[in-house]
Amino acid sequence: MQEQKEYLRWCASPVLSQEQRDELTALTDEAEINDRFYRTLEFGTAGLRGVMGMGLNRMNEYIIRQATDAFAQVILESGMAEKGICICYDCRINSQFFAQEAAHVMRCRGIPVWLFAGCRPTPQLSFAVRHFDAAAGINVTASHNPKAYNGYKVYWNGGAQLPPEQAALVAEKMEHIDPLSPRIESDTPAPLTMLDESFDELYIDAVLKCAIQPENIAAVADDFKVVYTAFHGVGGFAVPEVLRRAGLKHLLCVPEQLKPDGTFPTVVSPNPEEPAGFAMSVELAKQHDVDFLVGTDPDSDRVGIFVRDKNGEYVPVSGNRTGVLLLHYILTAGKEKGILPAHPCLIKTIVTTPLAQKIAEKNGAKCFNTFTGFKYMAEKLAELEQDNFYRYVMAYEESYGYMVGDHARDKDGVVGSLLLVEMAAWYRRRGMTVLDGLEEIWKEYGVYGEVTRNVMLPGQDGMIRMAHIMAALRENPPKDIGGIPVGAWRDYACGQRYEGDKTEPTEISGSNVVYYELATGETLVIRPSGTEPKIKIYALMQADSAPEADARAAAAAKAAEDRILAL
Repeated sequence: MQEQKEYLRWCASPVLSQEQRDELTALTDEAEINDRFYRTLEFGTAGLRGVMGMGLNRMNEYIIRQATDAFAQVILESGMAEKGICICYDCRINSQFFAQEAAHVMRCRGIPVWLFAGCRPTPQLSFAVRHFDAAAGINVTASHNPKAYNGYKVYWNGGAQLPPEQAALVAEKMEHIDPLSPRIESDTPAPLTMLDESFDELYIDAVLKCAIQPENIAAVADDFKVVYTAFHGVGGFAVPEVLRRAGLKHLLCVPEQLKPDGTFPTVVSPNPEEPAGFAMSVELAKQHDVDFLVGTDPDSDRVGIFVRDKNGEYVPVSGNRTGVLLLHYILTAGKEKGILPAHPCLIKTIVTTPLAQKIAEKNGAKCFNTFTGFKYMAEKLAELEQDNFYRYVMAYEESYGYMVGDHARDKDGVVGSLLLVEMAAWYRRRGMTVLDGLEEIWKEYGVYGEVTRNVMLPGQDGMIRMAHIMAALRENPPKDIGGIPVGAWRDYACGQRYEGDKTEPTEISGSNVVYYELATGETLVIRPSGTEPKIKIYALMQADSAPEADARAAAAAKAAEDRILAL
Protein backbone atom coordinates (compact mmCIF):
# COMPACT_ATOMS: atom_id res chain seq x y z
CA MET A 1 0.00 0.00 0.00
CA GLN A 2 1.12 3.55 -0.80
CA GLU A 3 0.37 4.66 2.77
CA GLN A 4 2.75 2.04 4.24
CA LYS A 5 5.45 2.90 1.73
CA GLU A 6 5.28 6.59 2.58
CA TYR A 7 5.13 5.81 6.30
CA LEU A 8 8.35 3.79 6.10
CA ARG A 9 10.02 6.54 4.06
CA TRP A 10 9.25 9.06 6.80
CA CYS A 11 10.43 6.68 9.51
CA ALA A 12 13.78 6.34 7.75
CA SER A 13 14.22 9.98 6.75
CA PRO A 14 17.39 11.66 8.10
CA VAL A 15 15.55 15.00 7.96
CA LEU A 16 13.36 14.07 10.92
CA SER A 17 14.65 14.37 14.45
CA GLN A 18 14.95 11.24 16.56
CA GLU A 19 11.95 12.35 18.60
CA GLN A 20 9.89 12.72 15.44
CA ARG A 21 10.91 9.30 14.16
CA ASP A 22 10.07 7.83 17.56
CA GLU A 23 6.57 9.32 17.27
CA LEU A 24 6.07 7.45 14.01
CA THR A 25 7.69 4.16 14.94
CA ALA A 26 5.57 4.00 18.11
CA LEU A 27 2.39 3.82 15.99
CA THR A 28 0.75 0.39 16.04
CA ASP A 29 -2.74 1.16 14.76
CA GLU A 30 -2.84 0.58 11.00
CA ALA A 31 -5.84 2.88 10.62
CA GLU A 32 -3.90 5.68 12.32
CA ILE A 33 -0.93 5.15 10.00
CA ASN A 34 -3.18 5.16 6.94
CA ASP A 35 -4.92 8.33 8.10
CA ARG A 36 -1.58 10.10 8.50
CA PHE A 37 -0.30 9.08 5.07
CA TYR A 38 -3.20 8.45 2.68
CA ARG A 39 -2.92 12.01 1.34
CA THR A 40 -0.99 15.23 1.75
CA LEU A 41 -2.91 17.68 3.92
CA GLU A 42 -5.12 19.42 1.39
CA PHE A 43 -4.29 23.01 0.45
CA GLY A 44 -7.60 24.76 -0.18
CA THR A 45 -8.70 28.34 -0.66
CA ALA A 46 -8.26 28.97 3.07
CA GLY A 47 -4.86 27.24 3.17
CA LEU A 48 -4.17 24.30 5.46
CA ARG A 49 -5.78 23.03 8.64
CA GLY A 50 -5.37 19.75 10.48
CA VAL A 51 -4.28 17.85 13.56
CA MET A 52 -0.64 18.38 14.54
CA GLY A 53 1.76 15.46 14.27
CA MET A 54 4.13 13.67 11.94
CA GLY A 55 2.81 12.58 8.55
CA LEU A 56 1.62 13.89 5.21
CA ASN A 57 -1.92 14.46 6.48
CA ARG A 58 -0.82 16.36 9.57
CA MET A 59 0.28 19.86 10.47
CA ASN A 60 4.04 19.87 11.02
CA GLU A 61 7.12 21.86 10.04
CA TYR A 62 7.69 19.77 6.89
CA ILE A 63 4.23 20.43 5.47
CA ILE A 64 4.62 24.10 6.45
CA ARG A 65 7.88 24.32 4.48
CA GLN A 66 6.39 22.48 1.53
CA ALA A 67 3.37 24.81 1.38
CA THR A 68 5.46 27.94 1.95
CA ASP A 69 7.94 27.04 -0.79
CA ALA A 70 5.03 26.51 -3.19
CA PHE A 71 3.42 29.79 -2.07
CA ALA A 72 6.75 31.60 -2.54
CA GLN A 73 6.90 30.36 -6.14
CA VAL A 74 3.41 31.73 -6.82
CA ILE A 75 4.37 35.11 -5.33
CA LEU A 76 7.58 35.24 -7.39
CA GLU A 77 5.68 34.42 -10.58
CA SER A 78 3.12 37.14 -9.80
CA GLY A 79 5.77 39.83 -10.09
CA MET A 80 4.94 41.19 -6.62
CA ALA A 81 7.77 39.60 -4.62
CA GLU A 82 9.39 42.95 -3.84
CA LYS A 83 6.20 43.96 -2.00
CA GLY A 84 6.99 41.33 0.62
CA ILE A 85 4.73 39.19 2.81
CA CYS A 86 3.23 39.69 6.29
CA ILE A 87 3.29 36.71 8.65
CA CYS A 88 1.33 36.40 11.89
CA TYR A 89 0.39 33.61 14.30
CA ASP A 90 -2.02 32.81 17.10
CA CYS A 91 -1.41 31.33 20.56
CA ARG A 92 -1.60 27.65 19.63
CA ILE A 93 1.07 25.07 20.27
CA ASN A 94 3.76 25.39 17.56
CA SER A 95 2.18 28.49 16.00
CA GLN A 96 5.18 30.74 16.59
CA PHE A 97 7.59 28.02 15.39
CA PHE A 98 5.56 27.37 12.23
CA ALA A 99 5.41 31.11 11.52
CA GLN A 100 9.17 31.42 11.92
CA GLU A 101 9.71 28.49 9.56
CA ALA A 102 7.42 30.10 6.98
CA ALA A 103 9.32 33.39 7.33
CA HIS A 104 12.63 31.55 6.87
CA VAL A 105 11.50 29.91 3.61
CA MET A 106 10.11 33.17 2.21
CA ARG A 107 13.30 35.08 2.99
CA CYS A 108 15.47 32.36 1.49
CA ARG A 109 13.40 32.62 -1.69
CA GLY A 110 14.09 36.35 -1.82
CA ILE A 111 10.79 37.66 -0.46
CA PRO A 112 10.97 40.32 2.30
CA VAL A 113 9.01 39.49 5.44
CA TRP A 114 7.11 41.51 8.02
CA LEU A 115 6.82 39.13 10.99
CA PHE A 116 4.70 39.88 14.05
CA ALA A 117 6.83 39.78 17.18
CA GLY A 118 4.00 38.16 19.15
CA CYS A 119 0.70 36.39 18.59
CA ARG A 120 -2.01 38.71 17.32
CA PRO A 121 -5.59 38.60 15.91
CA THR A 122 -6.16 37.26 12.40
CA PRO A 123 -7.83 40.51 11.24
CA GLN A 124 -4.67 42.37 12.25
CA LEU A 125 -2.79 40.28 9.68
CA SER A 126 -5.28 41.30 6.98
CA PHE A 127 -4.86 44.90 8.14
CA ALA A 128 -1.07 44.59 7.86
CA VAL A 129 -1.26 43.26 4.29
CA ARG A 130 -3.40 46.26 3.32
CA HIS A 131 -1.32 48.74 5.32
CA PHE A 132 1.98 47.72 3.71
CA ASP A 133 0.42 46.84 0.33
CA ALA A 134 2.17 43.50 0.75
CA ALA A 135 2.02 40.84 -1.94
CA ALA A 136 0.51 38.32 0.46
CA GLY A 137 0.03 37.22 4.04
CA ILE A 138 0.21 34.08 6.16
CA ASN A 139 -1.41 33.53 9.53
CA VAL A 140 -0.63 30.36 11.47
CA THR A 141 -3.95 29.63 13.17
CA ALA A 142 -6.66 27.01 13.48
CA SER A 143 -9.26 29.59 14.50
CA HIS A 144 -11.73 27.95 16.92
CA ASN A 145 -10.71 24.30 16.40
CA PRO A 146 -9.69 22.14 19.40
CA LYS A 147 -6.16 22.36 20.78
CA ALA A 148 -4.85 19.39 18.74
CA TYR A 149 -5.28 21.42 15.53
CA ASN A 150 -3.24 24.06 13.81
CA GLY A 151 -3.54 25.75 10.46
CA TYR A 152 -1.98 27.97 7.84
CA LYS A 153 -4.28 30.68 6.51
CA VAL A 154 -3.17 32.52 3.37
CA TYR A 155 -3.96 35.98 2.03
CA TRP A 156 -3.30 37.86 -1.20
CA ASN A 157 -2.51 41.45 -2.05
CA GLY A 158 -5.42 43.57 -0.82
CA GLY A 159 -5.84 41.64 2.42
CA ALA A 160 -8.46 39.06 1.42
CA GLN A 161 -7.94 35.32 1.59
CA LEU A 162 -6.15 33.72 -1.34
CA PRO A 163 -8.26 33.64 -4.56
CA PRO A 164 -9.07 30.21 -6.07
CA GLU A 165 -6.66 30.68 -8.99
CA GLN A 166 -3.65 31.27 -6.74
CA ALA A 167 -4.77 28.58 -4.28
CA ALA A 168 -4.90 26.05 -7.12
CA LEU A 169 -1.40 27.07 -8.21
CA VAL A 170 -0.04 26.58 -4.69
CA ALA A 171 -1.67 23.14 -4.46
CA GLU A 172 -0.23 22.17 -7.86
CA LYS A 173 3.28 23.28 -6.96
CA MET A 174 3.11 21.42 -3.64
CA GLU A 175 2.76 18.18 -5.60
CA HIS A 176 6.25 18.71 -7.00
CA ILE A 177 7.94 19.51 -3.67
CA ASP A 178 9.03 16.73 -1.34
CA PRO A 179 8.15 17.75 2.23
CA LEU A 180 11.19 15.77 3.40
CA SER A 181 13.59 17.90 1.35
CA PRO A 182 16.42 19.43 3.42
CA ARG A 183 15.59 22.80 4.98
CA ILE A 184 16.15 25.66 2.54
CA GLU A 185 19.09 27.94 3.39
CA SER A 186 20.47 31.17 1.90
CA ASP A 187 23.60 33.23 2.47
CA THR A 188 21.69 36.39 1.56
CA PRO A 189 18.10 36.10 2.79
CA ALA A 190 15.64 38.89 2.08
CA PRO A 191 15.06 41.50 4.82
CA LEU A 192 13.08 40.70 7.96
CA THR A 193 11.10 43.44 9.74
CA MET A 194 9.55 42.71 13.12
CA LEU A 195 6.16 44.24 13.94
CA ASP A 196 6.04 45.11 17.64
CA GLU A 197 3.52 46.81 19.93
CA SER A 198 3.78 50.10 18.02
CA PHE A 199 1.99 48.46 15.09
CA ASP A 200 -0.89 47.56 17.43
CA GLU A 201 -1.65 51.27 17.74
CA LEU A 202 -2.29 51.58 14.01
CA TYR A 203 -4.70 48.65 14.08
CA ILE A 204 -6.54 49.87 17.20
CA ASP A 205 -6.96 53.31 15.65
CA ALA A 206 -8.40 51.72 12.51
CA VAL A 207 -10.84 49.64 14.58
CA LEU A 208 -12.07 52.66 16.55
CA LYS A 209 -12.85 54.46 13.29
CA CYS A 210 -15.45 51.76 12.57
CA ALA A 211 -17.71 53.07 15.36
CA ILE A 212 -21.19 54.16 14.27
CA GLN A 213 -22.40 56.15 17.30
CA PRO A 214 -19.59 56.00 19.89
CA GLU A 215 -21.52 58.48 22.02
CA ASN A 216 -23.89 55.66 22.98
CA ILE A 217 -21.24 54.03 25.18
CA ALA A 218 -20.30 57.32 26.82
CA ALA A 219 -23.96 58.07 27.56
CA VAL A 220 -24.46 54.94 29.68
CA ALA A 221 -20.86 54.40 30.84
CA ASP A 222 -21.51 55.11 34.51
CA ASP A 223 -23.68 52.03 35.05
CA PHE A 224 -23.21 49.91 31.90
CA LYS A 225 -21.14 46.79 32.64
CA VAL A 226 -19.67 44.27 30.19
CA VAL A 227 -17.91 40.94 30.73
CA TYR A 228 -15.31 39.92 28.14
CA THR A 229 -13.52 36.60 27.59
CA ALA A 230 -10.68 35.88 25.17
CA PHE A 231 -11.08 32.08 25.50
CA HIS A 232 -7.29 31.89 26.13
CA GLY A 233 -6.75 33.46 22.70
CA VAL A 234 -5.19 36.62 21.31
CA GLY A 235 -8.23 38.90 21.65
CA GLY A 236 -6.94 40.14 24.98
CA PHE A 237 -4.29 42.17 23.14
CA ALA A 238 -6.87 44.40 21.46
CA VAL A 239 -10.48 43.99 22.59
CA PRO A 240 -10.18 45.38 26.16
CA GLU A 241 -8.07 48.31 24.95
CA VAL A 242 -10.52 49.15 22.16
CA LEU A 243 -13.53 49.00 24.51
CA ARG A 244 -11.86 51.17 27.12
CA ARG A 245 -10.84 53.78 24.53
CA ALA A 246 -14.41 53.71 23.24
CA GLY A 247 -15.53 54.98 26.66
CA LEU A 248 -16.53 51.78 28.48
CA LYS A 249 -15.79 52.31 32.18
CA HIS A 250 -16.92 48.97 33.64
CA LEU A 251 -15.22 46.16 31.69
CA LEU A 252 -14.67 42.89 33.53
CA CYS A 253 -12.32 40.45 31.78
CA VAL A 254 -12.40 36.78 32.79
CA PRO A 255 -8.90 36.59 34.32
CA GLU A 256 -8.44 32.83 33.92
CA GLN A 257 -9.10 33.10 30.16
CA LEU A 258 -7.37 36.39 29.30
CA LYS A 259 -3.80 35.17 28.89
CA PRO A 260 -3.00 33.37 25.60
CA ASP A 261 -2.67 29.63 26.16
CA GLY A 262 -2.80 27.11 23.32
CA THR A 263 -3.83 24.30 25.67
CA PHE A 264 -7.15 26.11 26.41
CA PRO A 265 -7.19 24.73 29.97
CA THR A 266 -10.61 25.97 31.12
CA VAL A 267 -12.74 25.09 28.08
CA VAL A 268 -13.49 21.90 26.17
CA SER A 269 -13.92 23.94 22.99
CA PRO A 270 -12.50 27.50 22.60
CA ASN A 271 -15.40 28.47 20.38
CA PRO A 272 -17.93 31.27 21.03
CA GLU A 273 -20.47 29.15 19.13
CA GLU A 274 -20.39 26.69 22.07
CA PRO A 275 -22.38 28.07 25.04
CA ALA A 276 -20.47 25.90 27.54
CA GLY A 277 -17.34 27.99 26.97
CA PHE A 278 -19.05 31.01 28.53
CA ALA A 279 -19.50 29.34 31.93
CA MET A 280 -16.83 31.45 33.65
CA SER A 281 -18.12 34.59 31.95
CA VAL A 282 -21.62 33.92 33.25
CA GLU A 283 -20.34 33.38 36.80
CA LEU A 284 -18.44 36.67 36.67
CA ALA A 285 -21.52 38.42 35.27
CA LYS A 286 -23.68 37.09 38.11
CA GLN A 287 -21.22 38.35 40.72
CA HIS A 288 -21.22 41.88 39.30
CA ASP A 289 -24.79 42.30 38.02
CA VAL A 290 -23.76 42.46 34.34
CA ASP A 291 -26.23 42.38 31.44
CA PHE A 292 -23.95 41.91 28.41
CA LEU A 293 -21.19 39.34 27.76
CA VAL A 294 -18.77 39.19 24.82
CA GLY A 295 -16.29 36.47 23.82
CA THR A 296 -13.82 36.16 20.93
CA ASP A 297 -12.36 32.91 19.61
CA PRO A 298 -8.61 32.08 19.85
CA ASP A 299 -7.55 34.13 16.80
CA SER A 300 -10.17 36.82 17.52
CA ASP A 301 -11.88 36.85 14.14
CA ARG A 302 -15.21 35.55 15.53
CA VAL A 303 -17.29 36.97 18.34
CA GLY A 304 -20.24 35.66 20.35
CA ILE A 305 -22.51 37.24 22.95
CA PHE A 306 -24.60 36.25 25.98
CA VAL A 307 -27.33 38.49 27.41
CA ARG A 308 -29.49 38.47 30.52
CA ASP A 309 -33.16 37.74 29.90
CA LYS A 310 -36.25 38.90 31.81
CA ASN A 311 -35.92 36.00 34.24
CA GLY A 312 -32.36 36.96 35.13
CA GLU A 313 -30.88 34.02 33.23
CA TYR A 314 -27.92 34.43 30.89
CA VAL A 315 -28.68 33.13 27.40
CA PRO A 316 -26.62 32.90 24.20
CA VAL A 317 -27.59 34.76 21.05
CA SER A 318 -26.88 32.80 17.87
CA GLY A 319 -24.57 34.06 15.15
CA ASN A 320 -27.52 34.61 12.83
CA ARG A 321 -29.43 36.66 15.39
CA THR A 322 -26.35 38.58 16.50
CA GLY A 323 -25.75 39.51 12.87
CA VAL A 324 -29.37 40.60 12.44
CA LEU A 325 -29.13 42.81 15.53
CA LEU A 326 -25.84 44.32 14.36
CA LEU A 327 -27.11 44.94 10.83
CA HIS A 328 -30.28 46.58 12.14
CA TYR A 329 -28.19 48.78 14.42
CA ILE A 330 -25.75 49.81 11.68
CA LEU A 331 -28.55 50.73 9.28
CA THR A 332 -30.72 52.48 11.88
CA ALA A 333 -28.00 54.30 13.82
CA GLY A 334 -26.10 55.09 10.62
CA LYS A 335 -29.23 56.67 9.18
CA GLU A 336 -29.79 58.62 12.42
CA LYS A 337 -26.29 60.02 12.21
CA GLY A 338 -26.39 60.61 8.46
CA ILE A 339 -23.35 58.46 7.69
CA LEU A 340 -24.92 55.75 5.52
CA PRO A 341 -23.63 55.73 1.95
CA ALA A 342 -25.99 56.66 -0.89
CA HIS A 343 -26.24 53.06 -2.09
CA PRO A 344 -25.63 50.77 0.91
CA CYS A 345 -25.45 47.01 0.66
CA LEU A 346 -25.14 43.89 2.79
CA ILE A 347 -22.99 40.91 1.84
CA LYS A 348 -23.95 37.59 3.42
CA THR A 349 -23.70 33.87 2.72
CA ILE A 350 -26.44 31.64 1.30
CA VAL A 351 -26.65 29.79 4.64
CA THR A 352 -27.13 32.97 6.67
CA THR A 353 -30.68 33.85 7.77
CA PRO A 354 -32.93 35.40 5.12
CA LEU A 355 -34.11 37.80 7.83
CA ALA A 356 -30.92 39.80 7.22
CA GLN A 357 -31.82 40.29 3.57
CA LYS A 358 -35.34 41.34 4.55
CA ILE A 359 -33.99 43.98 6.96
CA ALA A 360 -31.47 45.25 4.44
CA GLU A 361 -33.95 45.62 1.63
CA LYS A 362 -36.63 47.29 3.77
CA ASN A 363 -33.99 49.85 4.81
CA GLY A 364 -32.96 50.60 1.25
CA ALA A 365 -29.87 48.38 1.16
CA LYS A 366 -29.10 45.82 -1.55
CA CYS A 367 -28.28 42.26 -0.39
CA PHE A 368 -25.67 40.12 -2.14
CA ASN A 369 -25.41 36.39 -1.31
CA THR A 370 -22.18 34.40 -1.60
CA PHE A 371 -20.89 30.97 -0.70
CA THR A 372 -19.73 30.31 2.86
CA GLY A 373 -16.48 32.02 3.78
CA PHE A 374 -15.15 35.55 3.90
CA LYS A 375 -12.96 34.82 0.91
CA TYR A 376 -16.11 34.85 -1.21
CA MET A 377 -17.52 37.91 0.51
CA ALA A 378 -14.25 39.78 -0.03
CA GLU A 379 -14.34 38.80 -3.71
CA LYS A 380 -17.85 40.24 -4.00
CA LEU A 381 -16.69 43.39 -2.22
CA ALA A 382 -13.83 43.74 -4.69
CA GLU A 383 -16.34 43.50 -7.58
CA LEU A 384 -18.50 46.18 -5.99
CA GLU A 385 -15.50 48.46 -5.58
CA GLN A 386 -14.74 48.04 -9.27
CA ASP A 387 -18.32 48.94 -10.19
CA ASN A 388 -18.17 51.93 -7.81
CA PHE A 389 -21.90 52.07 -7.10
CA TYR A 390 -22.83 50.04 -4.01
CA ARG A 391 -20.98 50.59 -0.75
CA TYR A 392 -21.02 47.74 1.73
CA VAL A 393 -21.93 48.52 5.32
CA MET A 394 -21.52 44.99 6.67
CA ALA A 395 -20.64 41.44 5.63
CA TYR A 396 -21.47 38.47 7.80
CA GLU A 397 -21.99 34.74 8.05
CA GLU A 398 -23.95 32.67 10.55
CA SER A 399 -20.82 31.22 12.16
CA TYR A 400 -20.19 34.33 14.27
CA GLY A 401 -18.09 36.25 11.72
CA TYR A 402 -18.72 39.96 11.03
CA MET A 403 -16.82 42.40 8.80
CA VAL A 404 -17.28 46.17 8.97
CA GLY A 405 -14.93 48.88 7.70
CA ASP A 406 -12.16 49.02 5.11
CA HIS A 407 -9.14 48.40 7.33
CA ALA A 408 -9.27 44.61 6.76
CA ARG A 409 -10.79 42.16 4.31
CA ASP A 410 -11.74 39.40 6.73
CA LYS A 411 -14.08 38.92 9.66
CA ASP A 412 -12.93 40.87 12.69
CA GLY A 413 -13.86 39.94 16.25
CA VAL A 414 -12.29 43.13 17.60
CA VAL A 415 -14.50 45.38 15.48
CA GLY A 416 -17.41 43.04 16.17
CA SER A 417 -16.89 43.40 19.93
CA LEU A 418 -16.77 47.18 19.67
CA LEU A 419 -19.94 47.49 17.59
CA LEU A 420 -21.89 44.93 19.61
CA VAL A 421 -21.10 46.75 22.86
CA GLU A 422 -22.03 50.01 21.15
CA MET A 423 -25.30 48.43 19.99
CA ALA A 424 -26.10 47.16 23.50
CA ALA A 425 -25.45 50.67 24.84
CA TRP A 426 -27.78 52.09 22.16
CA TYR A 427 -30.59 49.85 23.33
CA ARG A 428 -29.85 50.72 26.95
CA ARG A 429 -30.20 54.45 26.14
CA ARG A 430 -33.63 53.61 24.76
CA GLY A 431 -34.59 51.75 27.94
CA MET A 432 -34.33 48.38 26.23
CA THR A 433 -32.24 45.23 26.44
CA VAL A 434 -30.70 43.50 23.44
CA LEU A 435 -33.39 40.81 23.68
CA ASP A 436 -36.04 43.55 23.62
CA GLY A 437 -34.39 44.76 20.44
CA LEU A 438 -34.60 41.30 18.90
CA GLU A 439 -38.30 41.11 19.77
CA GLU A 440 -38.78 44.52 18.14
CA ILE A 441 -37.10 43.26 14.96
CA TRP A 442 -39.24 40.11 14.86
CA LYS A 443 -42.40 42.17 15.32
CA GLU A 444 -41.52 44.29 12.30
CA TYR A 445 -39.93 41.73 9.98
CA GLY A 446 -41.17 38.29 11.09
CA VAL A 447 -39.73 35.54 13.30
CA TYR A 448 -36.98 33.33 11.92
CA GLY A 449 -35.22 30.34 13.46
CA GLU A 450 -31.99 28.73 12.32
CA VAL A 451 -30.28 25.50 13.34
CA THR A 452 -26.96 24.08 12.15
CA ARG A 453 -26.16 20.37 12.66
CA ASN A 454 -22.79 18.76 12.06
CA VAL A 455 -22.41 15.17 10.89
CA MET A 456 -18.84 14.19 11.82
CA LEU A 457 -17.07 11.88 9.35
CA PRO A 458 -13.38 11.72 10.30
CA GLY A 459 -10.50 9.95 8.55
CA GLN A 460 -10.04 8.47 5.10
CA ASP A 461 -13.31 6.55 5.32
CA GLY A 462 -15.07 9.77 6.27
CA MET A 463 -13.78 11.56 3.17
CA ILE A 464 -15.08 8.72 0.98
CA ARG A 465 -18.41 8.73 2.81
CA MET A 466 -18.82 12.49 2.41
CA ALA A 467 -18.24 12.22 -1.34
CA HIS A 468 -20.79 9.38 -1.52
CA ILE A 469 -23.40 11.34 0.46
CA MET A 470 -23.11 14.47 -1.67
CA ALA A 471 -23.31 12.40 -4.87
CA ALA A 472 -26.38 10.53 -3.58
CA LEU A 473 -28.16 13.77 -2.66
CA ARG A 474 -27.70 14.93 -6.24
CA GLU A 475 -28.64 11.67 -7.91
CA ASN A 476 -31.79 11.19 -5.81
CA PRO A 477 -32.83 14.59 -4.41
CA PRO A 478 -35.37 14.26 -1.57
CA LYS A 479 -38.99 15.01 -2.35
CA ASP A 480 -39.58 16.14 1.21
CA ILE A 481 -37.60 16.93 4.37
CA GLY A 482 -39.27 16.08 7.65
CA GLY A 483 -42.63 15.91 5.90
CA ILE A 484 -42.26 19.35 4.26
CA PRO A 485 -42.33 19.05 0.44
CA VAL A 486 -39.30 20.25 -1.52
CA GLY A 487 -40.52 22.74 -4.12
CA ALA A 488 -37.18 23.18 -5.92
CA TRP A 489 -33.50 22.50 -5.32
CA ARG A 490 -30.20 23.97 -6.40
CA ASP A 491 -26.91 22.25 -7.16
CA TYR A 492 -24.34 24.97 -6.70
CA ALA A 493 -21.53 22.72 -7.94
CA CYS A 494 -22.84 22.88 -11.51
CA GLY A 495 -24.87 26.05 -11.00
CA GLN A 496 -28.33 24.72 -11.80
CA ARG A 497 -31.74 25.13 -10.16
CA TYR A 498 -34.30 22.37 -10.65
CA GLU A 499 -38.07 22.83 -10.29
CA GLY A 500 -40.04 19.97 -11.77
CA ASP A 501 -39.02 19.74 -15.43
CA LYS A 502 -37.72 23.29 -15.42
CA THR A 503 -33.97 24.00 -15.16
CA GLU A 504 -32.32 27.41 -14.88
CA PRO A 505 -28.85 28.69 -13.87
CA THR A 506 -28.15 29.85 -10.31
CA GLU A 507 -26.78 33.31 -9.66
CA ILE A 508 -23.51 31.86 -8.32
CA SER A 509 -21.86 28.49 -8.90
CA GLY A 510 -18.76 26.43 -8.22
CA SER A 511 -19.20 25.15 -4.66
CA ASN A 512 -20.11 21.70 -3.32
CA VAL A 513 -23.51 22.73 -1.92
CA VAL A 514 -27.07 21.43 -2.34
CA TYR A 515 -29.84 23.86 -1.47
CA TYR A 516 -33.46 22.83 -0.97
CA GLU A 517 -36.30 25.33 -1.36
CA LEU A 518 -39.16 23.98 0.73
CA ALA A 519 -42.77 24.42 -0.35
CA THR A 520 -43.33 26.58 2.75
CA GLY A 521 -40.82 29.17 1.51
CA GLU A 522 -38.21 27.93 3.97
CA THR A 523 -34.75 26.55 3.24
CA LEU A 524 -32.44 23.65 4.04
CA VAL A 525 -28.81 23.56 2.87
CA ILE A 526 -26.23 20.75 2.98
CA ARG A 527 -22.49 21.07 2.32
CA PRO A 528 -19.19 19.52 3.44
CA SER A 529 -17.08 21.69 5.73
CA GLY A 530 -14.01 23.19 4.11
CA THR A 531 -11.92 23.00 7.29
CA GLU A 532 -13.16 20.00 9.32
CA PRO A 533 -14.17 16.38 8.58
CA LYS A 534 -17.91 16.90 8.65
CA ILE A 535 -21.03 17.61 6.64
CA LYS A 536 -22.97 20.70 7.74
CA ILE A 537 -26.76 21.00 7.63
CA TYR A 538 -28.45 24.41 7.82
CA ALA A 539 -32.19 24.70 8.45
CA LEU A 540 -33.59 28.22 7.97
CA MET A 541 -37.23 28.32 9.09
CA GLN A 542 -40.06 30.70 10.04
CA ALA A 543 -42.97 30.70 12.52
CA ASP A 544 -45.15 32.95 14.65
CA SER A 545 -42.85 32.73 17.68
CA ALA A 546 -39.15 32.17 18.32
CA PRO A 547 -39.63 28.84 20.17
CA GLU A 548 -41.77 27.54 17.32
CA ALA A 549 -39.31 28.72 14.66
CA ASP A 550 -36.40 27.14 16.51
CA ALA A 551 -38.36 23.89 16.93
CA ARG A 552 -39.18 23.79 13.22
CA ALA A 553 -35.53 24.37 12.34
CA ALA A 554 -34.34 21.68 14.77
CA ALA A 555 -36.85 19.16 13.39
CA ALA A 556 -35.89 19.86 9.76
CA ALA A 557 -32.16 19.62 10.51
CA LYS A 558 -32.66 16.33 12.38
CA ALA A 559 -34.72 14.91 9.50
CA ALA A 560 -31.94 15.85 7.07
CA GLU A 561 -29.31 14.29 9.32
CA ASP A 562 -31.30 11.04 9.52
CA ARG A 563 -31.55 10.98 5.73
CA ILE A 564 -27.81 11.56 5.35
CA LEU A 565 -26.85 8.83 7.82
CA ALA A 566 -29.08 6.39 5.94
CA LEU A 567 -27.25 6.95 2.65
